[in-house]
Order: sequence, then structure tokens, then C-alpha cells
Amino acid sequence: MAETLRIASVNVNGIRAAYRKGMGEWLEQRGVDILALQEVRANRKQVDALVDDSWNLELDEASAAGRAGVAIASRLPLGEVRRELGPDEFDSAGRWLEVDFEVGGRLLTVVSCYVHSGEAETPKQEEKWKFLDAMAERMAQLREERELALVVGDLNVGHDERDIKNWKGNVKKAGFLPRERGYFTRMFGPAGEQVDAVDGTVGPGLGWHDVGREQSGDVPGPYTWWSYRGQAFDNDAGWRIDYHVATPALAQLASGYTIDRAAAYDQRWSDHSPVVVDYTI
Repeated sequence: MAETLRIASVNVNGIRAAYRKGMGEWLEQRGVDILALQEVRANRKQVDALVDDSWNLELDEASAAGRAGVAIASRLPLGEVRRELGPDEFDSAGRWLEVDFEVGGRLLTVVSCYVHSGEAETPKQEEKWKFLDAMAERMAQLREERELALVVGDLNVGHDERDIKNWKGNVKKAGFLPRERGYFTRMFGPAGEQVDAVDGTVGPGLGWHDVGREQSGDVPGPYTWWSYRGQAFDNDAGWRIDYHVATPALAQLASGYTIDRAAAYDQRWSDHSPVVVDYTI
């Protein structure tokens, strides 16, 4: 018998602050089965003090306290957990967490991912390139290993012009650099086929599906992040940088793609909005 799972992902911009502002109330009424969090910025003891003990929880803390951090909370029992990404000398702590689940006798892998924000032409961007390289390599492996796999999170890249309200002013800035976008063109390109990217590179497609774009169609956004500065939220001058990226078999099972945008600026509990999708497995 098919089972419908509601999977939500959100960059909480600090889970303790998010709970103070109303995240707990949102979670209580949203019917989520698996919740992926990014930028948790708290240790396990601090997270356990907030999250109801009816949830099964895994947390990957960043190397530096109070930075990054990814988590997965689930109503389902947790299976195997993996935290390593990239070569041994590469610090991916707090940015990549894989958890396996058994759903209706089938294996489902969910990844909570927090890509570096980066900064063009600085060492911060070099770290982002390293992470995107490691991420692409692991996603190619996952695509081969798993029929049902889902990478969700704040991926900190707008794939194309539809994903950023003011894209023309950001083509030389981190988050919309042509080279960054090239990774995503290959990510969503047909598996094994050579894909031409906007930065002029050519490489093999990885065969993953952008659930948000496929469910929303050819429209601006819908956006998932708005700066706290100025009137970005009120003017819907946002970025779509929070994704559900699914293997082909899982993408076919997706429905009800929703961005839980707050009704007003002062009702936000993060500068990101949760991205919620139902998967009938």
C-alpha cells in the first residue's frame, strides 16, 4: 500500500531564534513527517531542548560553534546515517547529512544540505567550489546507488533568471555566478548526456530533477529567501535557492509543492521559508 510522506526543508537561520519567533507553532500544525533543517547553529543539547522528543533526530554540527549545522528530524525510525562528503582533508561538517529510511519496504535516502554562501573572488568562494565539486561527485554516486533519493536544503545558487527577481544585478555575485549555475545545469541534465552550461563548460548530466521548477512551471520564482534589508519581502524581491532535488523515480511521486511564505514581514521566523512536498511511495 502506498504511503504519503510530507517532507519539509528550511534554513532556520538559527534554530533557537526561529523557535522564539514561532517555528514550533508552524511545525505543530503542518503535518510534516520528515523535516530537514539548515543553518541550525546550535549543539545537540540545545536542539533537544527545543524539538519535541516524539521526533527522531540526527544533527551534524559545524566545526566552529554557532555556525552552519544541518539536521534531519523524522516521525519515522532512522536508518543508516552518513555525514562525510568529499576528500578526508575537506571540512564538510555541518553541511551534508544523509539519512536512510524504510518506507513501504523501499529504501529512501534524504539529504539535508547547506551549501556555502560564498563571496566572488575570495577564499570563501574557493570553499564553495570545493563543496560543489564534492557534492556533484556524491550526487552522481547516489543517483546510481538509490532509486529513491532526495537532496533538500539551502543550496545557495539560483539556477536561472527565473530564480532571482533582480537577476541582472547579480550576475557577478555569489549565488548567481555562471560557473555556479553550470553545476546546476549539469545536476538537472539528462544522466550521462553532455550538457552545455551557461559558463561555456560542457559536462555529463547527473539526471536529478528540480521538483520545485517542475511543479511550479515556467514562472518567476516562486522565491524561498528574501533579505531582511529594505523592502525585499514586501516587494517579493527574492531568490529561489532552497530546493527539493529528487531522483527520477522519486520526482514522479511528488505532489503539493508549497512554499510556506509568511503572511507578513513581522510574522517571519527565518529569512527563508519552508519548502514542503508530499511524496507518495
